[in-house]
Amino acid sequence: MFRSVLVANRGEIACRIVRTARRMGLRCIAVYSEADAHALHVELADEAYPIGPPPAASSYLRIDRIIEAARRAGAEAIHPGYGFLAENADFAEACAQAGIVFVGPPASAIRAMGSKAAAKALMAEAGVPLVPGYHGADQSDARLAAEAERIGYPVLIKASAGGGGRGMHIVERAADFADALAAARRVAKAAFGDDRVLLERYLRRPRHIEVQVLGDAHGTILDLHTRDCSVQRRYQKVVEEAPAPGLPHPVRAGLARAAVEAARAVGYRNAGTVEFIAEGDAFYFMEMNTRLQVEHPVTELITGLDLVEWQIRIAAGEALPFREPPPATGHAVEVRLCAEDPTLDWRPAVGRLDRFLLPEDMTGVRIDTGVREGDAITPFYDSMIAKVIAHGADRAAALRRLAAALAEIRIDGIATNLDLLRRVVGHPAFHAGDLSTGFIAAHADDLLAAPRPVPDRALIAAAAALLLDEQDRAERFARDSGDPHSPWNRRDGWRLHGVASAETELIQDGVARRVRAEYGPGCWTLRFTAASGEPVALSLRARRGLDRDSLLLDLDGVRTRATVRRYGDDIVVTLAGAEPASATLTVRQTLGTAAAALAVSGSVAAPIPGRVVKVLVEPGQVVARGETLVILEAMKTELRIAAPADGTVLRIGVQAGDLVAEGTELAFVEAQASA
Repeated sequence: MFRSVLVANRGEIACRIVRTARRMGLRCIAVYSEADAHALHVELADEAYPIGPPPAASSYLRIDRIIEAARRAGAEAIHPGYGFLAENADFAEACAQAGIVFVGPPASAIRAMGSKAAAKALMAEAGVPLVPGYHGADQSDARLAAEAERIGYPVLIKASAGGGGRGMHIVERAADFADALAAARRVAKAAFGDDRVLLERYLRRPRHIEVQVLGDAHGTILDLHTRDCSVQRRYQKVVEEAPAPGLPHPVRAGLARAAVEAARAVGYRNAGTVEFIAEGDAFYFMEMNTRLQVEHPVTELITGLDLVEWQIRIAAGEALPFREPPPATGHAVEVRLCAEDPTLDWRPAVGRLDRFLLPEDMTGVRIDTGVREGDAITPFYDSMIAKVIAHGADRAAALRRLAAALAEIRIDGIATNLDLLRRVVGHPAFHAGDLSTGFIAAHADDLLAAPRPVPDRALIAAAAALLLDEQDRAERFARDSGDPHSPWNRRDGWRLHGVASAETELIQDGVARRVRAEYGPGCWTLRFTAASGEPVALSLRARRGLDRDSLLLDLDGVRTRATVRRYGDDIVVTLAGAEPASATLTVRQTLGTAAAALAVSGSVAAPIPGRVVKVLVEPGQVVARGETLVILEAMKTELRIAAPADGTVLRIGVQAGDLVAEGTELAFVEAQASA
C-alpha cells in the first residue's frame, strides 16, 4: 500500500476521497485553483498546492501542473475523482511515466470506451446487446440518412466523442434529419473537437439502468448490482437509486452478465459503471464510464462497501477478497442538490450560500458535500452543492427518510432545485416506480409549477422575530441600566392606561403589509389583513428554539415551528411543512411606538457577523432617531446601523476594520429625556 495520495479534483468528491484516504492512514494532498483557495477540500487535506486560475482549462485540466504538484508533494498515487481528467487516457499515462500510481483503470480501457462508436463496436464483438443503430466510419450525409431509414424513425443522433446530452438530437421524421444532423455536428465539434456522430433507435419510454463493476488486477470482475438513474433533466441525472426497482430477476441477471462481459472485453480494472438503456424487459448497452460515478453512494449503502477504499486497494495491487457480489441489503435513493432554477429552464445559479443547514444524525441518511455556509458557488465548475442519500429496509422506507431529510434542509442566498427534489420524492408516480427518462417532462405541471402563494404564517413568523429582537434589546438595556428591577425597565408592555402596541410594515411578494402587535399578559395580539383580504386578530406566543434562528410559535393554541434569519432589511422565513418552504420579506418600517419605547436607549448591537466599514459618530455626540451610527459590511452588503431613538452616544465599542460577531455591541445611546 502506498502512503500518500493526491486528489486531482475539487468539491464534494475531493472531500469524500480525502475522508476515506485519511481513514486508511494515507497522507492526503489537494490541489486548488485560485477560486478554491479557501474551499473545504483544501482545508481537509494535509497539504494543498495551487495549480492556476479559476477556469478548469487553466487549472484542474492541466495535466502538467497536477503532475508537478504531485512531484513537489512526493505523492505516490493520484486519484482523479470524477469529471475533469478522470477519463483522460493521456493523464493516466502521464502518471505512469512520472512513476505515480493512477487510481483508476488502465489507459487502454479508458481509450477503448472513450469513443461511443468504437465502444459499441467492441461490445457487439463481445455479445453485449446494442440498441439498433449505426456506429460506422462512413459519416457522409447520404450514408447517415440511409441508415436512419433502415433503423426506423424516431432516431437519436449522438456525438460519437462526447456525453452529457451535448450534440444529442431526437429526429421524428426523415424531412427533419438533415437539419438535425447539421446541428448535432456543430455542437459535437464545438464541445469535443470531433463532429462524428452515431445513430440509434429512439426509445419512447426508456429507463436508464446501470451496473457498478469492480475488477482487480488478478482477473476478478464483479457486478455490484443495478442502479436506476432515469429521473433526469437535459440528459443529466437528478435522482439515482439502488437496486433499480421493478426489474424481473432474469433482467437483473442479464444486466449483470452483460456488464461483466463488457468490463472483461476491455481488460477493466478498478471501479467502473456500465450503462444501459432499457424498455420493458429489453436492455441495450449505452456506454461505460471508466471512473467512479457521482451516484456511487447508493451502491455503497446497499453493499456495505467503501468503493473509494477498494479503488485505492486495487490500485495498490490488492486482490478482491470475495468472488461473488455481496448481497444487496435494503434500498438507497440519492438526489443531487444543485444551484439552478428549474422554473427558469434550469438556469445555473451563482452566489453565496448565506445559509446552508443540513440535517444531522438522521438515521439512514448520508450527505456528501464540498461546501459550507458562507461559501460561494462560482460559475467555473459544476452546479452540484450536495448529494442527499437515504437508505432503508425497502424503497418506501428509504423514500420516507429522504423526504424527511429534504424537509430539514435550509438554503438561503442562491436559487436551488430543492423544492423540485421534494416534489419528485413525494410524487405518487415516483413512489409507484413509474420511471423513465421523460419523468420530469411528463409531470412538469406538478414538478415545475410556480410556488403557491406564501402563507400568512410567514408574515406572522417575521413579526414574531422582530418582537423577540426588540425584547432582547430591552433586556440588554435593563441589565446595563444599573437598576434592572426599575418599573421603567419592564419588558411586558405594561401601561397605566391603555394598551401598549407596536407596528411594523413588511414587503411580502411586492405588497406592503402592516402588522400591529398589542401587548397582553404573556402574549401578543397580532392584527393584520390576511392575503385573502380578511382582517385577522390572533393570539401569539413566541420563543426561541435551540438556536437563535429557530422559533416556536403558538397561534391561538396551534403550535408550529419556523426558522427566521435576517440579512439587513431582508427577513428569510422557512416554515415547517409548508410549500413553498421559504419566503423573503423586506422590512420597510421597523417596530415603532411601544416596542421602540422598550429600547429607546441602550446597547446597539450587530445584527449579523460582519466587518465594520465606518464609524460615523463619537462619544458625546447628540444623534436623532434613525441616524446612522455605524456602517457594517456583511455578505457583500453594507448595513447602516441606526440610532434607536433621539439621544446621546455614551460609548463606541468598535472601530473601522473590526470583525464583529452577531450581538457585539457597536455603540451605546442614552435616550433623550421626555419633556
